[in-house]
Amino acid sequence: MAAACLLAALTGCAATADEDRLDEDMGESRGEAVSSGYTQTQYPIVLCHGMAGFDSLFGVVDYFHGIVETLKDGGAQVYVTSVPAFSSPEARGEALLAQVEEIVAKSGKGKVNLIGHSHGGFDIRYVAAVRPDLVASVTSVGSPHKGAELADFLRKNLKQGGYTEAVAAALANSLGLLEGLLSGDLAEQDAVAGLDSLTKAGAAEFNALYPAGLPTNACGQGPEVENGIRFFSWSGTAPLTNAFDPGDVALGVSSLVYKEANDGLVGRCSSHLGKVIRDDYKMNHIDEVNHLFGLVALFATNPKTVFRTHANRLKNLGL
Repeated sequence: MAAACLLAALTGCAATADEDRLDEDMGESRGEAVSSGYTQTQYPIVLCHGMAGFDSLFGVVDYFHGIVETLKDGGAQVYVTSVPAFSSPEARGEALLAQVEEIVAKSGKGKVNLIGHSHGGFDIRYVAAVRPDLVASVTSVGSPHKGAELADFLRKNLKQGGYTEAVAAALANSLGLLEGLLSGDLAEQDAVAGLDSLTKAGAAEFNALYPAGLPTNACGQGPEVENGIRFFSWSGTAPLTNAFDPGDVALGVSSLVYKEANDGLVGRCSSHLGKVIRDDYKMNHIDEVNHLFGLVALFATNPKTVFRTHANRLKNLGL
């Protein structure tokens, strides 16, 4: 696995990373000069949260912290969706599809650019598979397309149908319902189905049904275009990034389960889908969406810059 990652880094991935580091640096240096129209894509950008996620709590705490405003400031039309916090990719994907259909009808644009974080990367792949006519691009951010080792660790230690699984599922489902109450989305929760989908076996089953964009080798890039849809991905490999961020502690501990470089929850190679923008940002899993509240690594590429640069990339591709 490590050798495959090194080979990928020395070939296609390295060139892509250098190219996009330059784009991001230029975006930072231009500052406000790139704001007007810089992120104005042809099709709306739809942001999709991960497991245990939400769109906004009380209308104050946003899952994509500061990212919506950053994209809108540059001219993008942005929508944030909400699906069950804990459930299977198919159930979450169906909930997302209903919202995508509404967004397409409301915007009159015909298609959308889907960006999904973590488990949301599965949801957007599902929508792209069942309704490709509605999707211009799919971009996953820190998504475990080949499964997450933490999910396998939990699955191994939570006996299927046993007491510990029932207790853990009840707690997770309750959390999902609470988040739903706070965000105005009372969707049914299924934590066990959500966990199973993120194991290597669960991911393999999903991938067999919805393979578009997946790499054919261990740590390579996938097809950039399939079924008329462009596929992209990016992720981080730094579980510990900010001493003031309490989330770093948990991600630092969970990262110990992994054998490869990871963001605390998702392995580097597992995050690959379509064109790999970068797989080594100095970000952990929650930094990738600019949490907690912007407490990310200093002197490193800001998550908002990555989203803004990608919106400009989609714009330049006519998407």
